[in-house]
Amino acid sequence: MDPTQSGTPRTEAGTRHGVGVSGSDRPRLARHVRLTFCRTRRRQTLQLPETVVVLNGSGADILELCDGRHTVAEIVAELGARYQTVPDDEVRQFLTRLVARRYVEIADG
Repeated sequence: MDPTQSGTPRTEAGTRHGVGVSGSDRPRLARHVRLTFCRTRRRQTLQLPETVVVLNGSGADILELCDGRHTVAEIVAELGARYQTVPDDEVRQFLTRLVARRYVEIADG
């Protein structure tokens, strides 16, 4: 299952329907979601009730920083320090899709 395949806009309480993630938002994993390392797959996974999502490297790097303290802009800056280029819009699109699937929750900045 690929968490990036949904184009559904977020509808969390306190957010506007159809609006993507902004730079001042503070994403965090939803309460029912855990980010863990799967030794069998040798990859980070999201564990949800009745679902396991295998993440690629960049998806795992983004979600490791989704702790409710970092803003999206800070996440992009941190990833930019690790890697040469980090497309801001791709990070926002990834997080927007995860919010739509209710894997990630957003606190407005």
